[in-house]
Amino acid sequence: MVKEFEIIELPNGIRVIFKEVPYSKIVHCGYILDSGTRDEIEGEHGIAHFWEHMSFKGTKKRSAFRVLSSLEIFGGELNAYTTKEKMWFHASVPGQHVEKAFDVLTDIVFDSTFPAKELEVERGVVLEEISMYLDTPEEYIQDEFEHRLFKGQALGNYILGTPESVASFSTQKIKKFVKETVDTERIVFSIVGNIKSSEVHRLVDRYIKVIPKHTAKRKRQKSKKKPVVFSVEETRNNNQAHCILGCQAYSLKDERRLPLFMLSNWLAGPGLTSTLNMVLREKRGYVYTIEANYQPFVDTGMLNFYFGTDKKHLYKSIDLIEKELQVLKDKALSTLQLRQMKEQVLGQMVMAEESLSNMMQMMGKSLLDYGRVESFSEVEKKVNKLTAVALQEIAQEIFEKDRMSQLILLPE
Repeated sequence: MVKEFEIIELPNGIRVIFKEVPYSKIVHCGYILDSGTRDEIEGEHGIAHFWEHMSFKGTKKRSAFRVLSSLEIFGGELNAYTTKEKMWFHASVPGQHVEKAFDVLTDIVFDSTFPAKELEVERGVVLEEISMYLDTPEEYIQDEFEHRLFKGQALGNYILGTPESVASFSTQKIKKFVKETVDTERIVFSIVGNIKSSEVHRLVDRYIKVIPKHTAKRKRQKSKKKPVVFSVEETRNNNQAHCILGCQAYSLKDERRLPLFMLSNWLAGPGLTSTLNMVLREKRGYVYTIEANYQPFVDTGMLNFYFGTDKKHLYKSIDLIEKELQVLKDKALSTLQLRQMKEQVLGQMVMAEESLSNMMQMMGKSLLDYGRVESFSEVEKKVNKLTAVALQEIAQEIFEKDRMSQLILLPE
């Protein structure tokens, strides 16, 4: 019988989590590091993201081209991304090439050299990425909202950094950041695919067990408990008005995280019948899309609702959103609504597990954040225990008007 998960704990502190999927021809694997934008100090904003880019630019035994082509030559993929608290380096390969994925991933995470000759080229790439994001209002407004919501905190830093900070990065600065923030006890390697446990153990012993133990010197800045509330309008050269309404919310370790996610999913999740999509798009044609974004962090969180619309519909749309939030505060969900909410979120979870790449990342993140991975049956029990009254109490706290902030980008 195939185990749901297998966890290997290594002497260097790195943990490996593995799930065998016999029907797949692909293996998905990757390192997740508990290091990100939040760990940056003054003068190095964006350096975690820059490290992610530079990790592909050469190692002790591979040139930049060899890193980039190492998996692509047989159809594999190698990628990475940075968030406020995490960094992912991951690969997807045909099963017979899984050892190459172990080798290359370990090489770029632990043996990148950040060569100076490549640094200037990549600096230009990142500056173009910043310009591209500034030209994309739906992305810019999300980062600007977080920047204001966590003002004066590392959580408010822009993931990409600024043109000024990026201009200051050097090989020495990147190596210093890596040395001070990487901790092998806060690293997980996750694998999902058609590979046997014995082969996983062999590859782990060869490539991961030999990594030297390392302890981070830098302590992560704690979030401020007092929430920031603001209402800001900016004028930009856009065709639409763009708006975000939101507030600070529950952290990763808060038991109310799941019911808040369910409420946000009910209001503006991916379903076309979500409450706010029906009110704003289907009934009135005010928006093309409205979406909820709930992001829990280690010791705080953020919930917001984003939409873009014609300027003449902007304030009417805000009023309609606030009315729907008020409905959830004033009246508990009916028995039918509660059942539909539960069935919807559980169905979405089952659908998400069809993506083995997503499953690989979910497993790694869960083990890193919680020390374990909940089975679907455990999550299902939690969902089914939730009452309409409990959800109403969360709505009354989180959707309190006095704690909601607002950022609007008006077209010129």
